[in-house]
This record gives sequence, C-alpha cells and structure tokens, in this order.
Amino acid sequence: MSQQLERKLGPWMLWGLGVGYVISGMYFGWNLGLEQGGTLGLGVATLFIILMYLTFTFSYTELACAIPRAGGAFDYATKALGSDLGFLGGMAQVIEFVFAPPAIAAAIGAYFNLFLPDVPTLEIAIVAYVIFTALNIYGVQAAASFELLITILAVAELLIFAGVTLPSFEMANLTANALPHGWGGAFAAIPFAIWFFLAIEGVANVAEETVNPQRNILIGFGAAIFTLVALAIITFVSSVGVGGWEAIVYPAPGAAASDSPLPLALGMLVGDNHLLYHLLIFIGLFGLVASFHGIILAAGRAVLEMGRANFAPKVLGHVSPRFKTPANALMANMVIGIIALFTGKTGEIITIAVFGALTLYIISLVAFFALRKNEPDMERPFKVPFYPVAPAIGLIIACVAMVAVCYYNLMLAAIYAGIMVVSFFYYKVNTNRDLVGDKPFLKELMESA
Repeated sequence: MSQQLERKLGPWMLWGLGVGYVISGMYFGWNLGLEQGGTLGLGVATLFIILMYLTFTFSYTELACAIPRAGGAFDYATKALGSDLGFLGGMAQVIEFVFAPPAIAAAIGAYFNLFLPDVPTLEIAIVAYVIFTALNIYGVQAAASFELLITILAVAELLIFAGVTLPSFEMANLTANALPHGWGGAFAAIPFAIWFFLAIEGVANVAEETVNPQRNILIGFGAAIFTLVALAIITFVSSVGVGGWEAIVYPAPGAAASDSPLPLALGMLVGDNHLLYHLLIFIGLFGLVASFHGIILAAGRAVLEMGRANFAPKVLGHVSPRFKTPANALMANMVIGIIALFTGKTGEIITIAVFGALTLYIISLVAFFALRKNEPDMERPFKVPFYPVAPAIGLIIACVAMVAVCYYNLMLAAIYAGIMVVSFFYYKVNTNRDLVGDKPFLKELMESA
C-alpha cells in the first residue's frame, strides 16, 4: 500500500493555507497580551516577534525548499542533528499543532455564542472538530480549496473592520495606561504576540503535496508572512485606537478577559444590533475556522511523519488508501483536542502551543546552521538573504522569548516539559536508533537532497 501523499497544491493554495493557519490570531487571543503588557508592552513584544518571524520564516523556507517533506521541523532536525533532536523537534511541532486548535475551537464557540446565545460553546466546538477533521480526511484538494475561500473572506473582513474603526482612531487611546505592569509586562505578553503568527510554518508540512515545491513554497510562504505582518499591525492599531486597550479586553469592569476583542471594539462604535456588528461576527467565524481547519491539516501531516519513522505508534503513519490523506493521525489529533477543550482554559492552551512553537523554531534554526556547515553542496533552490545575520537574529529572539515565557509561566513550563520527557522516554524505549539502515523512511530521509 502506498504511503505517499498526492501533489495538488500551487502557490495560491499555499498562500491561503499560510494566512489561514494564522488569521484567527487577528480575531482573538492577542488581546490577552494587553492584560499583561498594556498597549506599549504588547506593541514592543509584537515588533520583536515580527522580526523573529520574518527571519525565521525565510530560513525555514530554505529548509522546506531543500527538503520538501511532510514532517517539516522533524525532517530537517533529523537530517541535520540526528534522531534524538529530530524527535524533539517533531514532538514540539506536534504539541504546537495539536494544542492550537482547541484554543481556536473555544473562540469559535465564543463568537458563535454572540450570534446565537442559546447554542452552548463547548458543543459547537466539538461539532467543529468532527466536521473539519472529516473534511481533511476527505482530501487535500477539497480542504485547501475551502481554506483559500474562507481565508479570502477573513482577510476582507479585517480590512472592513479597519475601514470602520480607523476613522475613530485617537492616539490618546494608544498611550493611555500603556505599560500597566512595567517592562516585565512586555515579557509576559510574548506568548500573545506570538499568537498573532503562530503556525505560519505549517506551510512546510504540505511540501510533499505541493506541485513544484522548490518554487511554489517560496512564493506562497513569502506572500503569506508579509500579508500577516500587515494585518497584525492594522488590527492592533485599529482595535486599540477606538477606546483604549481595556475596552477590547474586558466586556465590563471586573469581568473576565474576552475571547472576542473585535466585536467589543466595533460595538463601541455601531452598537451590537448594527448590520456591521453581525457581519463581523459571522465572517469572524470564517477567520477562526480558517485557522482551525488549516492547523488540523498541518497537524495531521506532522503526526503522519512521526508515525512513518516509528517515532510514534505505527498506525499514525498510515495514509488512507481511499483518500490519500493521513486519516489515522487526523482522528487521533481530534480526540486529544476535544479532551483539551474540556479544560476551558484558552490562555493556558495557547501558552502550551507557544512552548511547542518556540522549541520548534530553536531546533529548526540550529538545524539550519548545521546543514549549511555540514552539507554546503546540498541543492538549495532558495537561500535566505543576509546569511548568517538573519537566521542568527531569529535564533536569539526565539531563545529570549523561550526564557521569558518559561519565567512567567512556570507551571505550564513544567507541564510542557513533562509531556516532552514522557514522549522522549517512549521514543527511546520503542525505537532502535542504531538500525537506521533497516528503516526505509529514515534511510530515504538521510540520503535525500
């Protein structure tokens, strides 16, 4: 039985996936960083994270074009640094992609509840998991086409939101109580600045399903990151500029932080019965669905590659003979995501996903430098500009961000470390790493490119 995925994706599909993976971060989650850092703290954190993502993304693009396989960071780290660090990179990627969707599903429920208050948020989140897992099992072409459509709608809605709110922008709203907890708040806001862009690297996980990946990944990946940087800046300024940061964090004085900041901002201008308000909620759901659906797609490929290498249960490495998609991996991810949903802790789930992302970025950039040194003759259809300065900047910022996130989230850091340690123990016990030559997957990877 063939375990290969079908090549059907072009540059526009990759742009849709790249923006779609991330765009929910514009609709919710980032505003929780305002509670920590205020406007100035989150703003400074976001500027540094933008620099990290720009430098990381183009370094990751070089890796994806040179090694166009579904495992992304797992494949790059395994080839450059060996099986142990390859496993850790792959496991970090799995944690990021498996824990991000439940946070987004919770926000889907919160947005849907604004539109239809009688529908329980948890139930709609679970239904969303089932529907979009099924769509991803059905086929990558259908999944990516759907992703492109709803991504375009979600981008259009953010532009409409900015068009409505920017005429009411006041600079005083950006400067009011701009640093409520001092500069320490800026470090505490880092996970939520990362949420603006979390999972953009998922584009690399569909490299194996991309037509002419060495060319199209560069086009799709590059266009996606520049689109997202522009949208993040526009959304940040237009939201806070309406009434200050507290207005898009707390629905009322003393209330818990909201998962729906854009409706709070728009409601201040047009009220909650206006057509534009309901349009934002309706199309905002598409933005959340775009990321939810897209990360489910990337997560399936990440887990598939771990299963192929026998670094996770073998059953997860099987491709559906009928649909040519990683059906087993997708269903396993859905079960874990639904369990996480029942905790009801969106901020904590986001932070766990951020731990996975930062680990992935650090290991991938180390792998990038190792491949440049140890395999200088490897075919690289794209090379990162400003080498070695650009990838070094990305690596330094990622390391600083990891230290800051650990410092301000010690309990969650311990939980994340526990998951990684238990997973690594499973890998060491169940995988004979000395028989790489007897494992077709690893042998093919080590001899590739």
